[in-house]
Amino acid sequence: MAVPPGVGKIHLAISLAIAAAKAGRRVYYGTLAGLIESLSEAKAAGNLSRRLRVLTHPALLVVDEIGYLPVSQDGAVLFFQLINARHERASTVLTSNKGFEDWGGVLGDEVMAAALIDRLVHHCHIVNIRGNSYRMRDHQNLLQSGSDRRRKKDGP
Repeated sequence: MAVPPGVGKIHLAISLAIAAAKAGRRVYYGTLAGLIESLSEAKAAGNLSRRLRVLTHPALLVVDEIGYLPVSQDGAVLFFQLINARHERASTVLTSNKGFEDWGGVLGDEVMAAALIDRLVHHCHIVNIRGNSYRMRDHQNLLQSGSDRRRKKDGP
């Protein structure tokens, strides 16, 4: 199920990261696009295994914005390698506006998406946030006020 923007996904993820850091744990935060770019650069430089080891070490990895931008086939493979390297070794928090059923389209490969999701949901907690955007709340109130005024002016 798709999750709308502005409902607090990254706020919750950052709160978890702060709590982990306060507890003395190593934390790494990045967007999916940024992580894939970092992994692609490392691969091009012949340092992929080293970069994967670096990204495997933090106790918590927060990956933001899965599904906002398209991912190349190579990028999807690199992301899979990262998640596979972290599987059962360290915690990972992901934020996405897409439901798992849409990840095949995001990653461009249904089979790889299924394998990735299989690793992610093993020993995990899924938080599905529903509701309206906090950023749009004030604007919705303004829109509602305007339509209420029009109704009063025009009559019932």
